[in-house]
Amino acid sequence: MTDPRLAVATERGRYYRDPAGGPDLISVTNALSAIHKPALVPWGAGLVADHIITAPIETARRARTEPTALRRELVALPFHNSERAKKLGTRVHVRAQQLVLGTPYAADPEVEPYAQQLARWFRLWRIDFERDIEAVESTVFNRKRGYAGTGDLWIWLPTGPHGRRQLWLIDYKTSAKKPATTVYDEQPLQLAALRHAPLIILPDDTEEPAPKAVRTALLNLRPRSHRLIEVPSGRTEFAGFLGALATTRYLHSAPAASAYPTVVPSWAPTAADRKAA
Repeated sequence: MTDPRLAVATERGRYYRDPAGGPDLISVTNALSAIHKPALVPWGAGLVADHIITAPIETARRARTEPTALRRELVALPFHNSERAKKLGTRVHVRAQQLVLGTPYAADPEVEPYAQQLARWFRLWRIDFERDIEAVESTVFNRKRGYAGTGDLWIWLPTGPHGRRQLWLIDYKTSAKKPATTVYDEQPLQLAALRHAPLIILPDDTEEPAPKAVRTALLNLRPRSHRLIEVPSGRTEFAGFLGALATTRYLHSAPAASAYPTVVPSWAPTAADRKAA
């Protein structure tokens, strides 16, 4: 959710520049954009309905006096709300990194409730940042498969037999209204892609083997609650991600519809043919 240093915004979505000089790598979230997300349509419709219900008289007036402008605003409403949510998520991720690293941060009242929930989660698990944090906001590469992504947190938790520590890869998910139990179908695929990337890129552009997480989870942060939810990220989920990756790669390289030829009969059409057409 942050803006990683090697990330490049393109008309096809986010890619990562390879400091070793290889081709750009598609981002994990970009690859997953090919997956159908059925919750988006009712969510967008709900935003429009709420807007109309909140101001029915004004909406009715504008429907009569400026219907084109009103329609344009209503159509754009889900996009603008989605962009605001993404920007909030980015700020929460930055604040989370500052919390772990102990670096100064600017006051942000909208972000602080999420940061407080994260701090409570760290206290609940008795996390020692020096001892338990393996990596934070780190970019991983899978050149063989042609993708890259940024993981939020690699952390050791005492979840193994007899309290033995295990390395977890955790992805923060923020929302102002969704329940803390929310999990979407593509999220295990996202974590599987990050978990199966073999290389981590260091701040000086050198690389080393990525931390080998054995378990993966979402840490859902809400203004008044939080929930750690383990999700699978094994071979099945990784295969699902690779399918989405292949689909997105095809869509990004497919020719424009105008490039496809129209097929017509080889003979000159008669009057009857033209009438049938």
